[in-house]
Amino acid sequence: MSLPLHVLDYLIILFFLAGSLGMGLFFAKSQKTTQNYFLAKGKIPAWALGISLLATLISSVTFLAYPGTGYSSNWILLVQGLMVPFVLLTAIWFIVPLFRKVIHLSTYEYFERRFSPFARYYASVAFVLRQFSGMGTVLFLLALSLEKMTHIHTVVIILIVGFVIIAINLLGGIEAVIWLDVFQGFMLFLSGIICLGVLLFSVDGGPAEVWRVASENGRTGFGPYEWDLTKLTFLVMAVNGIFYAIQKYATDQTVVQRYLTAKTDRAAIRASLLGILLTVPVWSIFMFIGTALFVFYQQNPLPADTRADAVFPYFIMTRLPTGIVGLILSAMISAAICSLSADLNSLAAVGVEDYYKKLWPGRTDKQNLVASKLIVVLSGLVSIGIAILYINAGDEGVLGIVFTLYAIFSGGIVGIFLLGLFSERANYQGVNIAIAVCVIFTAYAFLTSTPIGTGEDKKLLLDLGSWNFTHHKLMLGVYSHLIVIGTGYLASLFYPRQDLDSNLLYRGRPDSGEKR
Repeated sequence: MSLPLHVLDYLIILFFLAGSLGMGLFFAKSQKTTQNYFLAKGKIPAWALGISLLATLISSVTFLAYPGTGYSSNWILLVQGLMVPFVLLTAIWFIVPLFRKVIHLSTYEYFERRFSPFARYYASVAFVLRQFSGMGTVLFLLALSLEKMTHIHTVVIILIVGFVIIAINLLGGIEAVIWLDVFQGFMLFLSGIICLGVLLFSVDGGPAEVWRVASENGRTGFGPYEWDLTKLTFLVMAVNGIFYAIQKYATDQTVVQRYLTAKTDRAAIRASLLGILLTVPVWSIFMFIGTALFVFYQQNPLPADTRADAVFPYFIMTRLPTGIVGLILSAMISAAICSLSADLNSLAAVGVEDYYKKLWPGRTDKQNLVASKLIVVLSGLVSIGIAILYINAGDEGVLGIVFTLYAIFSGGIVGIFLLGLFSERANYQGVNIAIAVCVIFTAYAFLTSTPIGTGEDKKLLLDLGSWNFTHHKLMLGVYSHLIVIGTGYLASLFYPRQDLDSNLLYRGRPDSGEKR
C-alpha cells in the first residue's frame, strides 16, 4: 500500500483538523466555571447529547477492528454490542435519575456515598488506568494505520492528533467536545455508508452475491453456539456483553458525565436511548464492511501477506476516488478525536473531583478550573507518551503492563454497583472484603492463563497444573463481578447494617423526571 495521497486529500484532512481547533476556540469564551467546563448545564439539547454518546463510544479502532474481524471471521464480536440495548432499555430509566440526583460530577461519588472512600478510589483508579491504556492504544493504532496511507511518521501523527485533542479540551471544555461529536457522528455514518455502498456494488453479482459467498464461507452468523466457556462462543460474548453494558453505562465517567449535562432527567434518558440505538447500527455497518471485503477480495485477490486489519485501509487507498479518500481518513481521525476528547475531559473531571478537591479542599472555583485544565494537559501528554512508547515496546511493553495492572485491579466494579443498588443489607465492610477477594481471584486467573515466551520456551506466568484458569479471558471479568456480589453480600451479614440514604437504592430511585 505505497500509493501516496493526492494533495486534495491532504487539504481535506487539514481543513478538518483546523475546523476541530476552531470549535474549541468558538466555545472558549464561555469556559469560566468548572460547571460550564465539565457539564455545560442546560446548554446542550438531548439529540446532540445522544449523538455525542454515539461518537464517544466509537473510536478509530472501529474503522480497523470491525472490518478486520468481519473479513477474517463471522459477526461474533457484535454480540457484545447487541446485548447493550437489551440491558439498557430496562435499566436506563432508573440509572439516569439515580446519578443525576445523588452525585455532583464524579461517578465514583456514588460508590463512596453507598459504601466507603475505599470503594470510591478502587473504582476511580481502575477508571484512570483504563482511560490511559485505552487512549494510548487508540492513538497508536490510528497513527500506525495513517502512516501506511499518508507516509507521515507515526510519532508525528501521534503528536499532531494528541495536541489537537488537548487544545480542544483546554479551550472549549465539554461544550466544544459535544458539538464536535455531533459533526463527527454524522461523518461516521456517512463514511460507513459510502464505503459499504461502494463495496456492495463493486462485487460481481452485487449484494446478493455478497450474502451468498459470505454465508458459504462462514462469514455470517454469531456462532459457535456451543455451551463452552473455554473459547470464544456466542454464550461467552452474550454474558460478557450484559456486564459490559452495565459497566459502560452505569460506572463509566465518560458516559455518566453526559447524563449530568442534560437539562432534565427526561432529556438525559432520551439522549441515552438515542446514543444506544445508534451505536449498534454503526458497529454493524463496519462489521458488514469486513464481510463485503472478504467477498470482494475473493474476486480480486489481495497482495500476499496482507493482514486482516490492513485490508480495509488497502481498499480505501486503492479503490476509492480522490477526495473521498480524504473524507474517509478525516472520519477515521474524527472517530479518534471524539473518543479521546471525551476520555480526556472525563479524566480531568475525575482528577479534580476525586483527588484535587480531596487533597486541597476549600479552593475557589477559579482555582479548581485552573487545576482542571492542568490535568487535561498532563493527561494528554501521558497518553501521547504511552502511544509513543508502544511503538517500540510492543505487546509486552509498557502498555502491556498498564493492561495487566488494570486487569488485576479493576475487576468487580459492576458487582459493587449492583450490590449497592439492589441490596440494602450490603455494607462497606462486606464490600471491602469482596474487593480483596476479587483482586486475588483476578490475579490468579490472569497469571495462570497468560503465556510468555515463544515456541518451545512458551510457558504460563504461573503454572498450577489442573488448577489453572482455563476459561476464556472474557469470562474473567464476568466472574469478578459475580464474586464481588456473592462475597460482598455474605460478608456483610457478619457486620451491622448501615444507615442509608434511600435515594442510593433502587427502591428509592427518583420518581420525578425533572429533577436537577
